Amino acid sequence: MTMPPHDQPPRLAPRRHLLRGAGAAAAAAWATALPLSGLYARRALAQNSSSGPLEVDITQGVLKPISIAVPLFAGPDQQFAGQIADIVSADLKRSGLFAPIDRAAFLERDLTPDRAPRFVNWRPLNAQALVVGQAERRGDQVVASFRLWDVFSGRQLTGQRFTTAAANWRRLAHLIADQVYERLTGERGYFDSRVVFIDERGPKDRRSKRLAIMDQDSANLRLLTDGRELVLTPRFSPTRQEITFTSYRRNRPEVVLMDLTSGRRTRIGQFNGTTFAPRFSPDGGRLVFSLEQNGLTNVFEMELRSRRARQLTNANSIDTGPCYAPDGRRIVFESDRDRGQQLYVMNADGTGARRISYGSGRYSTPVWSPRGDLIAFTKQAGGQFLIGVMKPDGSGERILTEGFHNEGPTWAPNGRVLMFFRETRGARGGPRLHSIDLTGYNEQRVSTPSFASDPAWSPLLK
Repeated sequence: MTMPPHDQPPRLAPRRHLLRGAGAAAAAAWATALPLSGLYARRALAQNSSSGPLEVDITQGVLKPISIAVPLFAGPDQQFAGQIADIVSADLKRSGLFAPIDRAAFLERDLTPDRAPRFVNWRPLNAQALVVGQAERRGDQVVASFRLWDVFSGRQLTGQRFTTAAANWRRLAHLIADQVYERLTGERGYFDSRVVFIDERGPKDRRSKRLAIMDQDSANLRLLTDGRELVLTPRFSPTRQEITFTSYRRNRPEVVLMDLTSGRRTRIGQFNGTTFAPRFSPDGGRLVFSLEQNGLTNVFEMELRSRRARQLTNANSIDTGPCYAPDGRRIVFESDRDRGQQLYVMNADGTGARRISYGSGRYSTPVWSPRGDLIAFTKQAGGQFLIGVMKPDGSGERILTEGFHNEGPTWAPNGRVLMFFRETRGARGGPRLHSIDLTGYNEQRVSTPSFASDPAWSPLLK
């Protein structure tokens, strides 16, 4: 089983093998992936357990990052193998939970996954974890393997081998980083994923907007539309290589599906009104969107196979921005039905709508976490735009970041990081992408070649 090149989005998972054995002295340690023993317990809020990986609660306080060593990978092409190691290290550092050690301080070099490292060389560096890997091209394929070690106990925590098409080589590094992240935090990784967004170019008063897609680390960017139409609110399907978005052709908005493999576009439905703000259901079989008719905007749902639509809200108000819960049973949306722009949650059939936001200001762009535990939102208050989260019942509201114009949060696949866009003031100002984790401390700029807005994070690739 192999993965196609990056411009042909992968449908199948890469081959992966658990690495076992590599010498009698290490056989017992390498036979299975052993639990983390003391490595992270001293560094973070974690469960005191020796029966499995420690689960780190990264929603509270500031955590001291794990000190991790990621030496250059072995391989016949040292430059190529080193690039794989560099991407692994950069992914982990960007998460805010890991602090890669400067390679100039390393006392041991030329490591390979085929033999155990000398842990005595790593303990003086206060390395808590060590990633040893190897990568090489084999014709039209690339093979990479790694082992993750607990430096204090000298035990292997996990190890795997991946194979993919040569054009898709960066994914191997993201997959390795995901495995390291998951083994050391107890949470799924999010590095093997992509982001679709609006690429904005030109003067502020006549800026062209094109759909663009890139890896979560800003690599492999490509444009999906040519700028001859206005495009807004792109969203990924959770089950197919497909996105939905709003397209303005001849100044009339319509909901469109785009197949990312072929580029083929399909318009959704014929309505007597304007449609916008589409999102997929968790099973990928339905779309929920807003439809404006006669001065009122309501939430509708469409079954994609039959193209049958049904109206879910019927209030004398503007109801928009709908988003399913990850189990598909509820929908969060924004509405002005109660004297102001607030957030509401209703059953998926449109019944039982109830308000969940009660703070001062206006709430918008709600999006449910993939974990189901939180809802992210934009809040306008005190002349600022805030990005925050709250529980689905409206409790526990927390503001993560604020600024002149922050908007459009989207969740990483593991529900622990948000991406959003922030616009700067002035004639030369424009939107840029940023990310922030749930602690509210690890905020970073996401690199794009031009102004960028309205990001949407993909599920993990398959």
